[in-house]
Amino acid sequence: MTTVLTPASPLTAADRCDRCGAQAYLRVVLTSGGELLFCAHHGRKFEPELKKIAAEIQDETERLTAAPASASTEER
Repeated sequence: MTTVLTPASPLTAADRCDRCGAQAYLRVVLTSGGELLFCAHHGRKFEPELKKIAAEIQDETERLTAAPASASTEER
């Protein structure tokens, strides 16, 4: 997926997948205007179609595998 980082508008726990309602980790800005939000699962599932219609894709799925900042050295 094409990744565009938009630090001014990170996704939060309040952002939900438009398909299933899970926490969103991808924001797809459409060339026609508007945006869609997807969980990691649905972002991967619809990736080929999204690439065709996206002006940009903000992908924050790396947060799913990152160690929490509060994790001890042994937990990381």
